[in-house]
Amino acid sequence: MIVISLVAGPLRFGELHTRIEGISKKVLTDTLRSLERDGMLIRADGRYELTELGRTLEEPLKALQIWAESHIEDVLDNRDRYDSAADEIVLVAHLL
Repeated sequence: MIVISLVAGPLRFGELHTRIEGISKKVLTDTLRSLERDGMLIRADGRYELTELGRTLEEPLKALQIWAESHIEDVLDNRDRYDSAADEIVLVAHLL
């Protein structure tokens, strides 16, 4: 999500934190440091920006995003089926 967020251009930490729902500041900080260490992004003037190497992730991540969006209903249905079966097992175990 960080890489996808930075495709359009550099962002400050707060802007990234706002765009990526549910990520803690610690996890975002650790991930940004890791991506910087790997050479995927740089930090300049308080903004994070993809490097040339980081930009090579745009196409494969976009393909993954498209796949996820087109299969989200299948994934959610499978989760519901799995959770229902697990709930039934717990119920039966309590009855025994």
